[in-house]
Amino acid sequence: MRFFRWVLAAALLTGPAAFWPAAAQVYTQSDPLAHTFSIVARDPKTGDLAVAVQSHWFSVGTSVSWAEAGVGAIATQSFTNKSFGPRGLALLKSGKTAQQTLDELLRTDEGRDVRQVAVVDSKGNVAVHTGAKCIDMAGQQTGAQFSVQANMMLTDKVPGAMARAYEQGAALPFPERVLAALDAAQAAGGDVRGRQSAALLVVRAQASTAPWDDRLIDLRVDDAAEPLKELRRLLQLHRAYEHMNAGDLAVEKNDVPGAIREYEAAEKLFPDNLEMRYWHAISLANKQQVPAALKLLRPIFKQDPNWRTLTQRLPKVGLLTVSEAELQQILTLK
Repeated sequence: MRFFRWVLAAALLTGPAAFWPAAAQVYTQSDPLAHTFSIVARDPKTGDLAVAVQSHWFSVGTSVSWAEAGVGAIATQSFTNKSFGPRGLALLKSGKTAQQTLDELLRTDEGRDVRQVAVVDSKGNVAVHTGAKCIDMAGQQTGAQFSVQANMMLTDKVPGAMARAYEQGAALPFPERVLAALDAAQAAGGDVRGRQSAALLVVRAQASTAPWDDRLIDLRVDDAAEPLKELRRLLQLHRAYEHMNAGDLAVEKNDVPGAIREYEAAEKLFPDNLEMRYWHAISLANKQQVPAALKLLRPIFKQDPNWRTLTQRLPKVGLLTVSEAELQQILTLK
């Protein structure tokens, strides 16, 4: 029944003669109707690439946003052809420009009139297409190394608002600058249906020998009343855990002062997280600052005694290097 409704909606948009011959290719049950607003961009400072999106559709980040380090970023939306993501990245990787890639994707797609897709390549070239039968309000705007696009919006002000916000946010860190464009879209009216999900994907300017590290940020809000607000919260949490990871690396290198600095920075961003406070305390203890460590550990142990159990296990693996007397002082905290 759901598939029938999608077929019927598509038929109304395109007309029977245009629709039915291409039905199997253009509209399938697996392709979401991700009517939405998005941005693709290349950071002129670092070369990093990003795609960000919000929609009134479940888990929009699994359909619209695609990117690969050193290759490019793609947003595919409206009556979404998800194959544009991996196919487009493959075309970019083969050496085609953003425009050449877009031209090839559209050339082979019978549903081009209901597609909206944007591409930015690793050199900052952009290309964007808004099909003639995308649902109003639909539009696009390009600028230096970025493109913003939207369809099924409440007003026709969304692309312009997004572009202005992105251009005016040049002093912001790149991920925050991209999110500023999404916030501006919502403030200008956003999706006529409301909001449900959002995503932010940022990849490195160049591919490394450790591809598992090439996705710098990969955050998704699949279902929320205020997805952009939640996406910003997750970005701040991501920043906090970057400091936590740096602190862990400092511990591995026996750089206890460095670890303390990183854990403190993480705590400032996410003060209610017990784990961040816990490892800060352990680093203090390893720095022979046991009284300060006890002060941090006492409320942690009261809130969740499992942290006390974990502490018993740390000396065995060298992560807690206090004396036996100090260890007992920690474990018997009241």
